Amino acid sequence: MERYRAEATMVGYKLAGLIALSLNLEKDFFRKPGRMDHPIAVLRLLHYSGELSVPENGTFGCGAHSDWGLLTLLACDGTPGLQICQDKHARPQIWEDVPCIEGAFVVNLGDMLERWSNNLFKSTLHRVMTVGKERYSIALFMDPNFECLVECLETCISEDNPPRFPPITSGEYLLSRYQETHSQAPAALLNV
Repeated sequence: MERYRAEATMVGYKLAGLIALSLNLEKDFFRKPGRMDHPIAVLRLLHYSGELSVPENGTFGCGAHSDWGLLTLLACDGTPGLQICQDKHARPQIWEDVPCIEGAFVVNLGDMLERWSNNLFKSTLHRVMTVGKERYSIALFMDPNFECLVECLETCISEDNPPRFPPITSGEYLLSRYQETHSQAPAALLNV
């Protein structure tokens, strides 16, 4: 698992370099000291039961959410169920199935990339609909250093497109999202 995490992290860095170039930044922008030279790179092994999701009853393998960091690499076992919503603000939301391609990662863009790019890149709203068969996947969440300041990039703002997000550190954002997500949890769990 340590080797997998190390190699998947290198793939994440390569993707971050391509993202940086697309934003008219230096390729190593995200790897510079203080940004992602010591990323919060969390590997999660995910298992979804063989039950069938029933959205009308609020039963999902995993409810709709976006990932909080820069990007997420997801390796899937080929079992369907992952869905994305391209316009998270649309009502009603339109969900599309994401195919699992053998040997490929699914890449979800995260909230911090949306903030950095001033909404040019939008975080991926996604969910898992269980299909009556167990599903396994491996997620690598690539988040900036805890103290990294995430603010709208100069290359992504203009007079017609002012910053849409206030600056915030990665750690502050992650903690606020964690508390928001787990606001119903007992207080003792949130003070870990």
